[in-house]
Amino acid sequence: MAGAALGPPGPPGPPVKVLAAQLRLAERGAGGTWELQRAASGRAPLALRAVWMQGTVLEVRRGAEGGTARLQDDSGAFTVLGVERVPQGRPCLSAGKYVMVMGVVRSCSPEPILRAIKMTDLSENPIHKNMWNLEVEDLHRVIP
Repeated sequence: MAGAALGPPGPPGPPVKVLAAQLRLAERGAGGTWELQRAASGRAPLALRAVWMQGTVLEVRRGAEGGTARLQDDSGAFTVLGVERVPQGRPCLSAGKYVMVMGVVRSCSPEPILRAIKMTDLSENPIHKNMWNLEVEDLHRVIP
């Protein structure tokens, strides 16, 4: 099993670029990991703790637990917790902004929930949004 090779739980590994639809199918793994299912491509599950996602901000709720944001990528919606407590660069917590989020996976079903580590506004350059699905697809082709 892919998660068994990770050893004892430690800090999250490097974030893996994923789409909401991919993460929605992940299952709980060993040692606090999540197993990203890749059977459709003939590959073993990929163990991960942290992810890199991009999407358009749909809604922001301030206050409780450092605030939450609901985002949408081309494959579905996801929720990010602790958005007011992380580095952001330019302010990016408003509906309509296209943002990058790095976060630790808290839940995957019925829809992904992340605890934010970092957020960045990518709205100024539409290439970020236009290329995101291709970036994720390309990465998953080369991850063993």
